[in-house]
Amino acid sequence: MSRADASGGIEAGSARPPALRVPVTESGDEGLCEIVLHGHRVFYRSAGSGPVLVLIHGITSTSATWAYVLPALAEHFTVIAPDLIGHGESAKPRGDYSLGAYAAGIRDLLTALGHERATIVGHSLGGGVAMQLAYLFPEQCERLVLVSSGGLGREISVLLRAASLPGSELVLPLLVNERVLGVGRRVGGLLGRVGLRVHADLGEVLRGHASLSDGDARAAFLHTLRPIVDVRGQRVDATDRMYLAQSIPFMIVWGERDPIIPVAHGRAAHELVPGSRLEVFPGAGHFPHLDDPLRFIRVMIDFVETSPPARVDAARWRELLRGGSP
Repeated sequence: MSRADASGGIEAGSARPPALRVPVTESGDEGLCEIVLHGHRVFYRSAGSGPVLVLIHGITSTSATWAYVLPALAEHFTVIAPDLIGHGESAKPRGDYSLGAYAAGIRDLLTALGHERATIVGHSLGGGVAMQLAYLFPEQCERLVLVSSGGLGREISVLLRAASLPGSELVLPLLVNERVLGVGRRVGGLLGRVGLRVHADLGEVLRGHASLSDGDARAAFLHTLRPIVDVRGQRVDATDRMYLAQSIPFMIVWGERDPIIPVAHGRAAHELVPGSRLEVFPGAGHFPHLDDPLRFIRVMIDFVETSPPARVDAARWRELLRGGSP
């Protein structure tokens, strides 16, 4: 497996694909499909052919967050990007919004679509879901990629901590008022006009907040957030099980200026897993796949093409569990 240094550069001699053009699309509606699982409508985007690549979005986001990278990735892979239950166009039932339930939902979607194994890529909350899937269903995970992932340390943005507090369900409708969102959009526009670079973070956060104007989406958001975040920060910490990641090709991608989950979490996870690969995008924020889509496409293609898919059997998994964390 090729390995990158902490600044995000790939070692000399590793393969690089030719220059890529990212199609600029605003909605990313191309390839939106629907399937019914357990009586609930699940929407997902699907494109391409070849090895299967699953892209899992973060909290309050949707599969459209991958719109800038999905077309180019689909030239090399079968790409599947779902709207998680409670998000986007997918159903928002009263039910289980735990990381384990999300992971089982991804497994069921893959099985229903006829795919036995895949490279699992998760952003933010989706990183926690990806780790749960790799832990619960290791036989289905060929490679694991975490992008600005949750679940690797306590620190997280103050806004998410505040949203986890009791009573936030009474305040959220006020914060997602169109007038408040309009002010945020105007501030972002003014910063851009005076020459200050605005990360994708602002636009994506505003887009996510706007989705919470729907009562069912707001309930799903709180049911997802509160089991994993409280006023002190992230409650779920997967670092005690990171030793299991040595059984599969493992890459971590992070924005150097991530204001929501610090890049230090990615660096620490990289140190815990010998042979892992770390890609830090200089100048990028919480959405490195949007701040630098060309680089994201290149490192994804290189990672898959230079790392053989894992095949973790029961004996190997038992050996890892008995060995425990170093």
